[in-house]
Amino acid sequence: MKKIVLAALATVASVCATAGGHYVPGVEGIQAASVPPPGMYYLGYLVNYSIDELRAPGSETSLPGSNTGTVSALANRFVYISNTKVLGADYGVEAIVPVIRKSMAFAGESSSGIGDVYLGPLVLGWHGGNWDAVAAAGLWFDNANSDSISKPGNGYKSTMLTGGGTYYFDAAKSWSGSALLRYEMNSKDDRGFEPGDQVTMEWGIGKTVGPVQLGLVGYDQWQTSDDTGTGASNDRAERHAIGVEVVYPLMKEAGVMLKAAYYDEYSAKGGSNPQAKGSTLRFTFVKAF
Repeated sequence: MKKIVLAALATVASVCATAGGHYVPGVEGIQAASVPPPGMYYLGYLVNYSIDELRAPGSETSLPGSNTGTVSALANRFVYISNTKVLGADYGVEAIVPVIRKSMAFAGESSSGIGDVYLGPLVLGWHGGNWDAVAAAGLWFDNANSDSISKPGNGYKSTMLTGGGTYYFDAAKSWSGSALLRYEMNSKDDRGFEPGDQVTMEWGIGKTVGPVQLGLVGYDQWQTSDDTGTGASNDRAERHAIGVEVVYPLMKEAGVMLKAAYYDEYSAKGGSNPQAKGSTLRFTFVKAF
């Protein structure tokens, strides 16, 4: 059983990876696909993922025993949107530097450190009368320590493509619906194991009430290609979550905004390895410069 658990942790390399990949689902919700106007922005995502159970490989059946753990991260995201137009969109760049803490009770291991860094040289944001759209591309590096299952690094690179849109249902833009897709293509790790590609969809339906935005949010994540290498199978992992989010402009004149969201994973299926199932609590600090 311990060997099975250790294999599971090999795939939980980020805050909550499934088939493989770096992107953390549940960090974007209401108006997820809306790019801000030109300027410099800092976004700090404080995420806590609580693992309640592990789903068996190729199954939605829970593994026996107490298989709990916690992964916490502060993802520091820096975004610059320029006044340059590309294909009618505002052009920008971004970078993400995560700090990760893993505490896996069922494996008896814990560790913390700088995670794998993301650099995105292409961010395009379009703005219409009642809609926004985004397209982006970038690379997750394998810079972080990945010597053991509790270390913050994944041990492989991932190319990530992004696309999505937000639609406003009324002239005042008080009602919105948004969907954001992230597609990750992964490389081999040092063991020769190559995680399958995965797609993540984050969505949100929001309503503005006075200065506050309230909404229903969720994420869905699917493995889209088979794993390859030792221990790989043709089973593909997936998981699905739903939750709520509140957005509050703390200091509007200073460009400071706070967001808080909670997600509960109502469905999860293992792939080549067991799949974690749990809940996510996320706080976001946004500062415009």
